[in-house]
Amino acid sequence: MIAGCPTVAQVRNARQAIAGAAIRTPLVRLNTSDAPAEIYLKLENLQPIGSFKIRGAANAIAHMTAAQLERGVVTASAGNMAQGVAWRARELGIPCTVIAPDTAPQTKISAIERLGGRVLKVSFDEWWRAFEQRSYPGVEGTFIHAFDDLNVMAGNGTIGLEILEDLPDFDAVVIPWGGGGLTCGIASVLRELKPKCKIFAAEVATAAPLVASWKAGSPQVIEPKRSFVDGIGGKSVFPQMFQRAWRLIDGPLVAQVNEVAAALRLIAERNRVIAEGAGATPVACALVGLAGRGKVVCVVSGGNIDLAKLAEILAAG
Repeated sequence: MIAGCPTVAQVRNARQAIAGAAIRTPLVRLNTSDAPAEIYLKLENLQPIGSFKIRGAANAIAHMTAAQLERGVVTASAGNMAQGVAWRARELGIPCTVIAPDTAPQTKISAIERLGGRVLKVSFDEWWRAFEQRSYPGVEGTFIHAFDDLNVMAGNGTIGLEILEDLPDFDAVVIPWGGGGLTCGIASVLRELKPKCKIFAAEVATAAPLVASWKAGSPQVIEPKRSFVDGIGGKSVFPQMFQRAWRLIDGPLVAQVNEVAAALRLIAERNRVIAEGAGATPVACALVGLAGRGKVVCVVSGGNIDLAKLAEILAAG
């Protein structure tokens, strides 16, 4: 057990708490014979909201009191966490407000609104402050942090339990790094139950704050560049998330934008699976050999990509 991280017992409790909200997603082999490893896809894009985020959102909401729920819920999200929170809020009949950056893809904003969430678009800096302050001026409700929350990480950690049950002899796992809640949740389980496996966090080269922080040995601020890989990559790493990652993972991996696009096309062609940029990034890292040989599990974190952008990427191949 690592301080500040969910225990296996908490993750197992989360599995019971989110039953009926999140589904157990399949783990399938990537249908390619020319990769440096046996690559397996953990298909979180098949969740009801098209993303793993429903796991953490459902577990966080399950731990709220009646008084907290009555106030409604608030989250800061570029899309997927917001959909997870809005999905559960709709099922419980409580209001949901989402603080979103004005750069968020319209596909994700529209999905939030379809689920009944109220979206407030703000500047990137205002959005980032909402993460740091866990609130937004003038907005009432119980704030659910997208990644720096023990219950959210425990919900995400249920993915680790499923991987261990479906492929106990895997050698490495590659997980997209956005805020770190997915990586740290899964890694907390694996470090306790399979301590010798390799655990990597995947970033895209245009927005890789974890890589910069890892090299420096402390959290760093970068200037991210926009690309179709919108589900990961901010301007910095939260200090507490960096400390967790420093103790939990073997290091970060970086894929180029064109490598992520190629991985997305390959997944679509060979497995008939739609992944968003963040979900294809671990596969891109594995395909160029960064995760090593043997059996490598790639967490396909979501599939919420704008269809016009998807068509453009597929056509480019």
